[in-house]
Amino acid sequence: MNNLVVTRELKLPDLLRLERYRRMPELGPSVLFFSGGSALRGLSRELTLYTKNSIHLLSPFDSGGSSAKLREAFNMPAVGDIRNRLMSLADYSITGNPEVYILANYRLPEDSDNQSLTAMLDAMIAGQHELMRAVPNPMRRLLCLQLNFFRTAMPEHFDLRGASIGNLIVTGGYLNYQRHLDPSLYLFSKILAVQGVVRAIVSKPYHLVVELANGETVVGQHLITGKEAAPIQSPIRKVSLSSSSDENCPVTANLSDKVARNIKGADLICYPPGSFYSSIIANLLPNGVGRAVAHNYCPKVYVPNLGHDPEQIGMTIDDTVGVLLSYLQGDCQKKVKHNQLLNYVLIDSKHGDYRSGIATKNLRKMGIEVVDTPLISERSAPLYDRTLLARALLSMT
Repeated sequence: MNNLVVTRELKLPDLLRLERYRRMPELGPSVLFFSGGSALRGLSRELTLYTKNSIHLLSPFDSGGSSAKLREAFNMPAVGDIRNRLMSLADYSITGNPEVYILANYRLPEDSDNQSLTAMLDAMIAGQHELMRAVPNPMRRLLCLQLNFFRTAMPEHFDLRGASIGNLIVTGGYLNYQRHLDPSLYLFSKILAVQGVVRAIVSKPYHLVVELANGETVVGQHLITGKEAAPIQSPIRKVSLSSSSDENCPVTANLSDKVARNIKGADLICYPPGSFYSSIIANLLPNGVGRAVAHNYCPKVYVPNLGHDPEQIGMTIDDTVGVLLSYLQGDCQKKVKHNQLLNYVLIDSKHGDYRSGIATKNLRKMGIEVVDTPLISERSAPLYDRTLLARALLSMT
């Protein structure tokens, strides 16, 4: 762990530093993301050109899509975003990995009946389906085995339509390892030769709860994001966790020693773009996160969302920084300075759509520096350019 706050003058991009990382990515910095879902897929892939040591902590509280069926059937954490991130960091130069990627990314047809889909799944388990046959041994045997663990435990009327084979593989491992997620993710990581570390922030089957300013309580991540249900109509005032998906049954999650060590040992901590409450703040809810962040004196960077996030009703960037700091500070056993939790806000004011503007004076009063640098290109607009963003973050390590 670093012992001092980094005070060197930033140079973005730092071409000398980037070239050094590019030449020896196996020795690259451990850039840690309190990460969302698909928002970082391209960036994660870009990072592997410079470092094999990035760390991705993801929320397992999703409750929509095909993950919802698995969560309901097995009372388990959501694995879809985690599986996606593992695949983004896979080393495709290794024999068999492109075939594993195609298999794990495959979704069973939505328009087939369950009997046909079960037969297709059984063919994969037997190694007879074309996608499974394409995977070389011993990876094929391992994948068939994990799928069989899922198939054995699958409820009789489980709806396989649209199921991700990768999610079923991870679920099979989870069930085989006595409902422990880490061993299943570790096995999947090894099969794909993942270039980095991907973990759930906690491995409990909890659900997100938000309390709105109008007094309403909403249980379930999929009802918050505005993607699978109508957007919420009132600002979010509080986020917490529930042991139930049907009602608010408050529960506390605790950070594991393993994840705490990841946070304490990172060379840079990033609060990245993504659904603000359900992806970013959700990762800060477990006990121990704020203390682990404060313990590490590496640079800490917030990259605000571009455009409209349905979860950020009426919020300025100052507001989002305030909420971010309040959840981190709330976990600390004593008052810590703001710049122990956040040092930089990284923006591109020339090309970026920051709906409510940026009050740099207020942030600087808190000891937080606004770094304004090109992050959006013509090809990426209106989104961040993954190459520019990766190079900026790596230059800050």
